Amino acid sequence: MTRIRARLAGESGQALLETALTLPLLLLVSVGIFEFGRAYQTVQVVTNAAREGARLAVMPGQAAGAVDTRVRAYMTSGQLPNAATATVTVDPATTVDIGGGGTATATLVTVGYPYQFMVLQPVVRLLVPGATLGAPITLTATAQMRNESQ
Repeated sequence: MTRIRARLAGESGQALLETALTLPLLLLVSVGIFEFGRAYQTVQVVTNAAREGARLAVMPGQAAGAVDTRVRAYMTSGQLPNAATATVTVDPATTVDIGGGGTATATLVTVGYPYQFMVLQPVVRLLVPGATLGAPITLTATAQMRNESQ
């Protein structure tokens, strides 16, 4: 009888209970770190793709779809899935301040990319049915460069 009491009064289940309470939080923090790291990498690729497009757009005599092709090629080489779903807009009629009160014509390239978290957004959809938090987030980057003279 004393053996049974000693066993019931022991602390052998405490470690299991603590693990059951802390493991989901630890996993959520780890997944969050990975997800936001991947999102930051995607923002960097989209920003660099906009810069590549702006570099090409300011050159004289470029074909109409050359900027769009260059931006999508950069995003594909940056291993972004669905680069075809990105939006690329080119505005060649903006102005940029060149100092001393002077301005010059510039080209503005804007790239929008639909990004979706791999784990966090599906988990939100499971917990809150019909939540709009599970929809893709549009990451937008712009680059503006002064036009080359003809």
